[in-house]
Amino acid sequence: MSEMFAPVRAEPTVEDVLRVQLTQGDAVIGTIAPILRHLLANDDHSLFNDEIVARVRGIIDHIARQVLDAVEDAQGNGARRDHGEEAIARVVAELVERSALLGHAHAQALEFQLTERLQARIALDPVLSPLLQALVASQDSGTAASAVALLAAQARFVQAQRRMQLPLGELPADLFHEVLQALRSLEAEPATLTAAEKTLRANYDEGRSRLGLLSRLVHGMGGGAAAALDVSHAGVGLFLTALSLGAGQDRDLTALAAHEGQLARLALALRAAGARPEAIEGQFLAIHPDVSLPKGFDALGADRAAAMLAGSLAGAGR
Repeated sequence: MSEMFAPVRAEPTVEDVLRVQLTQGDAVIGTIAPILRHLLANDDHSLFNDEIVARVRGIIDHIARQVLDAVEDAQGNGARRDHGEEAIARVVAELVERSALLGHAHAQALEFQLTERLQARIALDPVLSPLLQALVASQDSGTAASAVALLAAQARFVQAQRRMQLPLGELPADLFHEVLQALRSLEAEPATLTAAEKTLRANYDEGRSRLGLLSRLVHGMGGGAAAALDVSHAGVGLFLTALSLGAGQDRDLTALAAHEGQLARLALALRAAGARPEAIEGQFLAIHPDVSLPKGFDALGADRAAAMLAGSLAGAGR
């Protein structure tokens, strides 16, 4: 009789499986900034020749040089632009302490990596996706103009990433503010720093940035934004933006979701954004062709997926 009433261990549900994977993914995300900070501070490049680390290093270095350029311009030395390694290292050290900025550089590098992989795997153009091509040809003049501007911005993004660069004008407003704070920490005359900051502010317009244009286009699509949840049709940039907005997740976190270590986050984000299970399978086929969705995933509703994401440690964003 005791055996009859003994508790039976139930098979784990799809939510149990995804929740465990999401928790593991959260733990990984929590280590990204400290690990990157350590790698970027290490002078032995031979030990850390990974593509992503090298790209993040280059991006932070480029941001530091732009800050120093602004100071040189404010001092009337704009033609020189010959910064010593010690000066660059000081600014880099200030920048890498800003976790959100470091995380953004990492997310941009991951986005470009995925862009290149999909170009190689499914011949997806890194600049002009089928969806962007359709938006450029839109009968709505505003949509077409924004699409043309995005086309140019996407071309600049690809070129900049290949050079391991990130122009200050492409930063989100909160991170641009972080850079200005780093600028204020430099050893220079207060009047010089004020002039440099004023010039940088005057040249900054978040709405003209690639991320700003991506957001404007996806918002403008309304219900048609569901088409952007197909990465092979939308391209990586529009896909990540639509996924971020649809799932209510920070875009940098969404870029991380496309990494192989964050499979549960990607599946849940797609479901929370309204994608049907069969459509999600299609995205995994494009991004992670060797991965299958867990058994029972088709029974998981969009609301439940959104709740699981919101409950994760990284659900609030950066």
